[in-house]
Formats: sequence, structure tokens, C-alpha cells
Amino acid sequence: MSPGVVAPPRSDLRHTPGDTPPHSTFGSLRIRNYRLFFTGQVISNTGTWMQRIAQDWLVLSLTGSAAAVGITTALQFLPMLLFGLYGGVLVDRLPKRPLLIFTQSAMGATGLALGVLTLTGQVHVWHVYATAFVLGLVTVVDNPARQTFVSEMVGPDQLSNAVSLNSANFQSARLVGPAVAGVLIGAVGSGYAFVFNGLSFLAPIAALLLMRTTELRAVEPTPRGKGQLREGLRYVAGRPDLIWPIVLVGFIGTFGFNFAIWLTAFTGTVFHSGAQTYGLLNTLMAVGSLAGALLAARRGTSRLRVLVAAAVVFGFLEVVAAMTPSLWLFAFLLVPIGMFGLTVNVTANSSIQMATDPAMRGRVMALYMMVFTGGTPVGAPLVGWITDTYGARLGFAAGGAISMIAAVVIGLILARIAGLRLRELGGTRLIAGEAR
Repeated sequence: MSPGVVAPPRSDLRHTPGDTPPHSTFGSLRIRNYRLFFTGQVISNTGTWMQRIAQDWLVLSLTGSAAAVGITTALQFLPMLLFGLYGGVLVDRLPKRPLLIFTQSAMGATGLALGVLTLTGQVHVWHVYATAFVLGLVTVVDNPARQTFVSEMVGPDQLSNAVSLNSANFQSARLVGPAVAGVLIGAVGSGYAFVFNGLSFLAPIAALLLMRTTELRAVEPTPRGKGQLREGLRYVAGRPDLIWPIVLVGFIGTFGFNFAIWLTAFTGTVFHSGAQTYGLLNTLMAVGSLAGALLAARRGTSRLRVLVAAAVVFGFLEVVAAMTPSLWLFAFLLVPIGMFGLTVNVTANSSIQMATDPAMRGRVMALYMMVFTGGTPVGAPLVGWITDTYGARLGFAAGGAISMIAAVVIGLILARIAGLRLRELGGTRLIAGEAR
């Protein structure tokens, strides 16, 4: 199929990874190139989570404001909102492996720069803002490149499994990173967490260099041409099985995934605890997220009804958690919140990739990442303001309620589309029968 042709949507609005299902939860790891990639990402993801925790805590320490944490998060994701689609065009035009070597190197440099500023006592909040924005610029290209490079390593039959294992990888690092960061911050401050993150990018760079390029299923780069951005948008607009999941993850990413704001606020203003408690809460959420990723890897299919159901439960649990009176009940609820939130992310990601023409995949995944993470510059300051003004409980509950309502509405839309198509198929069969 050529990139300009819009594929007809599947009548059942679901997608499977191929004729051959994954053999096991860890089936993708049988592939050497993906195994190298996975190992490198374990190390760099641990550093990334250490930096996330250290960055949020550093901003809160410098300003005392949950809104300032929201601004930092917004600046990190603002480039994705502004330039995300252009990043997708670049990813479709360029070979993925050398592109990733460049982006991973640049991301490591930002961590080292912030670490040096912090360790020398020269850091100010504007330094954190600037570093977050530069990191966001690199992510504009790095995110869709990493997402689409997975299919080049494993092929279509293992794509859903590999996407799930990527998420499991990220969440496994989340189990270690926040806990280590919490201890490190309490003992020697945030600077060493930033330095570790910068050095951790040496691992994925080495993994990329060691790959056997002959074993990659490389997609022919799209030649440079006019209108490629509009072409990608038209492609998605004509596919309800792509556009509505993207809209749903946009709502959830904008309003439901502001945990950097909520967990710092609950730790400091509701439960009056410190960095260790904040690290613990992030770790417990990671336990649930890891469980969700492994279940998705085992399932091996990506159904839109699973996406909608998980999104409804995710929003509902956020509302419930916002009202809990005790720290331990709040902490307990973070486990299923993490599990259902990760299920939303993995299911949307893999179903969209498997439904997309490979020549369009960079642009489609850039749109997906732009909507999922690019909504943060809008949602994070708003949620941070609500949290500062009306309290952490109302801010958390509002994010969950918006996510839940969006999931219900989009689920009804998808059900209606599926019903119309089934009737169309029935009519086609009836006409064919009369013709015979």
C-alpha cells in the first residue's frame, strides 16, 4: 500500500500482531538486536527515573510550589506539542539507528549539564526550566524514532509483545530509580542523580552500535517531498480506529497523568512527609505499571475495547484515591492506578502501530506522542494551579473525572462505528446472496 492510500478500517475495530501469536511473555527477547536494545534501555531508564524524581524535588525545594513543578513538566513536553509532527516527518525520512545514536547522546548531555550545575551550587530554577525544554526538543525526534525502531528490530508478529516489554522495561526501572533517587537526595542531594542519568545513556548508545544491521527489517526512508505533514494528518483523519484512540490518550495524557504534581503535593501538603515517601509512592505505582505491562505482553493482542475499559477504570480509581484519608490506603490504590494507566498506554501504542502503514508510521506515532505528551503543557500548569488553589485532593479528582468521562464518550463513539460497520457488512452479504 502506498503512503497516500488510506486503508479501510477494520470492521471489528481491533488488531492482532500477525498470523503467529507471540510464543511467550518474553518472546521478543529471543531476537538479538532487540535484546541489546532492551538491556541498554534498562540502564538508561533507571537513570531517567532518578532524574525525574530529583528534578521534581529540586524544583519543589527551590520554589515551594506545585505549580512550578507543573511548569517544569510543561516545558519538557511543550516542544512535542509545537514540533511533534515535524519530528515524525524527519523520522520517516531518516534511518532510525544513527538518528537514535544522536538523540541518546544529546539526552545524556542534558543530564550531565544539570548535574554539574547542581553539584557546584550554581543551580537556579530557570536552569531546570531550560534543561527541561532542551530535553523536550530532543524528545521530539527521539520518541517516534524509538517507537518505530521497535518494528524494525522484531517485525510485525512480535510487535505487540515488544511494545509491552518496552513498557515493562521502563516500569522495572521505575521500581529502582525512585527508590535510589530518594535515598540519594536525602543523603547527598539531587546532583548525583542527574550525573548518573547522563552517564546511563552510554548503555543504549553501545547497544545501538553493537547491533547487526543485516538483521534489521529497515523501512525504506520516505523521500523528501511537499505536503508530507498534511498527508499524515489526512491518513489519520480517515481512520476512526486511529483517530479516536489518539483523542482518548490525549485526554488522559493531558489531565490524568500529572503524577509529578499530585504525588509531590500529596507527599508534602496532605501527608506531610519527605523525599523517601515520594520515592515510595512512585515505586508502588511502578509495581502496578509493571504488572500491567507484563499482562499486556502475555495477552499479545491489542483490542480497542480493552483500551476503553482500562481508561474508564483508571479515571475512576484516581477519583477514589483522591478522597482516601490515609497515606497507606492512598499508596495501595497507586498500584492498580499504575496497572490500568499502563494498560491504556500499551494498548493504544501497539494497536495504532499495527494498524498503520510502515511508510506512515513515523508521522502517526509522532502525532500519537504529540497528543499523549504534548497535552502536558496545557494540563500540567492548569492541574498545578487547581492543586495549589483548591488542594491536592480536588486536583487529583478533577484529572481522574475528566479521564473517565472522555473514555466513556469515546467508547460509545467506537461502539457506534463498529455497529454501523457490522450492519454494512450484513447488507453486503445479503446483496451478494441475492445476486447468486
